[in-house]
Amino acid sequence: METTSTNTEAMQENIQDYVAQLQLYMTLHSRNLVPSLTQIEDPRHQLLQETQATIEKLASRQTR
Repeated sequence: METTSTNTEAMQENIQDYVAQLQLYMTLHSRNLVPSLTQIEDPRHQLLQETQATIEKLASRQTR
């Protein structure tokens, strides 16, 4: 009975990880599909957004 419980917990954890990765992927993908509503005038703000997107992409590719 303990083995079944362990297998169920492992499966639930795998599903949770998959859903989290899928949500992150969809968020990053939607940023590429939807144009910004406002034009970024400040180059520092644009650099910040680009850096954040790059970090999120790298984080989404890491595995546990």
